[in-house]
Amino acid sequence: MSSHKDPLQALEALRAAGFAQLTPPPRALRGELGALLALRRLPRGRLLFAQGAPCPALYAVLSGEIATRLLAADGSSSLLEHVRPIRLFGLSAFASGLPSRYEAVASESTQLLVIGAAAYALLMDRWPGFARALLQELARRYDGTLHQLESARHRPAAERLQLALAQLRRERGVALRDGGWSLRATQAELAELAGVTRQTANEWLQASGVQLGYRLLRGAG
Repeated sequence: MSSHKDPLQALEALRAAGFAQLTPPPRALRGELGALLALRRLPRGRLLFAQGAPCPALYAVLSGEIATRLLAADGSSSLLEHVRPIRLFGLSAFASGLPSRYEAVASESTQLLVIGAAAYALLMDRWPGFARALLQELARRYDGTLHQLESARHRPAAERLQLALAQLRRERGVALRDGGWSLRATQAELAELAGVTRQTANEWLQASGVQLGYRLLRGAG
């Protein structure tokens, strides 16, 4: 995806991608937002915000990818999500003012739209329908989190792997003409997302007949 040079164009790309039911913001509001929105680029491996730290803004991934992870006391981590374009993230910590429950790291060179407190207030108060659309998005993600918890605690490894593969396909997948799927993924990423060992993931892939390498050529589920 090409880089954006204008924050207002990036906001419009976000609206079209995730909030198509909204009409564009009023012209007078766009003029004010232009001075408040910002673009930011992160190199691969750069930490955006840490677990336990404040989330200073609401972000949207415009290009690249952000990995969100939960860190344990022993230093291990659990992958929550690969946030791909064009999607918002950081909403719960930013809107609540509470410390973030996870860390956010650029897993590749990434461009972000940064919506700080002043811009967020304008969007919520003066963009008709924005608050309702944001609440719907938050509710969808909460439901997805519940499904993840159910999978992690109650479902066998094979089901968790199938759900993780389906999530990767939703986040990165490109449909092929022959009915298959193409996406960037590795066996390690699949195992981490499902919360299983690489050996378990490898055995499941072999048993399922899924071809997984740097590019997944055929997917299941």
